[in-house]
Amino acid sequence: MMKSQITNAISDFFFEYETPRQVLVRDRRVGVACRLIQLGVLGYIIGWVFIYENGYQSTDTAISSVYTKMKGVGYTKINGTESVWDVSDYVFPPQGDSSFVVMTNFIMTEGQQMGKCPELGGKYSCRSDSDCEGGSIKRTGHGQMTGVCVNKTKTCEVVTWCPVEDDSSIPYPPLLMSAENYTLFIKNSVTFPLFGVKRSNLVEGIDTGYISKCIYHPENDPLCPIFKLGDIVKFSGFNFETIAKLGGAIGIVVDWTCNLDLDKKYCKPEYTFHGLYGNADETDVTRTSVGYNFRYAKYYMEGKVQKRTLFKVFGIRIDIIVQSLARKFDIIPTLTAIGSGVGIFGVATVVCDLVLLHLLPKKEFYKNMKFKCTDSHIQHDSVSLGLETGAYYTFEANARQVQGTDKSNDPDSEAGSIETELSKK
Repeated sequence: MMKSQITNAISDFFFEYETPRQVLVRDRRVGVACRLIQLGVLGYIIGWVFIYENGYQSTDTAISSVYTKMKGVGYTKINGTESVWDVSDYVFPPQGDSSFVVMTNFIMTEGQQMGKCPELGGKYSCRSDSDCEGGSIKRTGHGQMTGVCVNKTKTCEVVTWCPVEDDSSIPYPPLLMSAENYTLFIKNSVTFPLFGVKRSNLVEGIDTGYISKCIYHPENDPLCPIFKLGDIVKFSGFNFETIAKLGGAIGIVVDWTCNLDLDKKYCKPEYTFHGLYGNADETDVTRTSVGYNFRYAKYYMEGKVQKRTLFKVFGIRIDIIVQSLARKFDIIPTLTAIGSGVGIFGVATVVCDLVLLHLLPKKEFYKNMKFKCTDSHIQHDSVSLGLETGAYYTFEANARQVQGTDKSNDPDSEAGSIETELSKK
């Protein structure tokens, strides 16, 4: 007995197929609602997933390298001393990194040597030596206090590079206003490893002759890799004279958004410029520390004494940021997008079922049409009588025919009739 049941179960599993029962409902409101929902889902799949989001393509980001070079010469005349400033003087660091500073203004303190000298007036003022704690160092001071109060300046004496720097007055107009005419050359190479594609911003048509005379312009020369510093500041929304006085930061974004289903020659960079900080009109928290500056020194020997010239540099920090996204057709994301879209089509069925079974006046009729219910006590009686399930339904169908049941109201009447004919055979 057990063996027969197991054999029948295995046979049923392999050689039988179950399919959901479907009911055709002729109702205009429900039909229109269903088609509108399906149309919306179809529009979402085609318009958003495939056209806007390119759901049929796989994506990759690039491995990037950036090389930069500044060109230009500046001229200053300070206290009758003329100076010429070239790239090695005003670019920090000089290696051609993707992040660097172009000096536009500075405060120079010449002839400093190690010794003892008073602090600046108004800073750590004192009346007697007891006001100057010997051996202590203040966070904003220039050196270590000796414990002596200098009567001439009424400030504490410190051990430091003397004379101390006085940065209370910043030159205006900026000393290197000529920096507006400096030029920046950007060389950028990208590789999309997933697709095996390599590109450079020196694209087809850009040769030595073109580079020697072009200057970037977003409309006339959008692919020229040479940029005028004044234009960079203008495109970022800053005023050159304002940012040159105190310094600031600008981001240059090189965007590689490529559709590799087309020829790779159409994969070209786009440049955008963003002012990060340095606007004197800023009202946010960065307003407390406007600009960008740092210090560096040039050391030399005078006799046997080491001296230095200290520079407080105000400059424009430029950060070159590479963004990339390449797309190409791939069967896997395509099938995934189609499969998810087909699944979303089921939303229409769920919504329409809710309307049919819970909102329409004939909801009980539709429930009887959709669901096939059996009474547990009748099933129990049929089992106790030794009747098979098919025989029970044959009996039920015959009973309905005898009682004259309206088939239009009973969705199982046709099925019962079919089962009766089968049982006769």
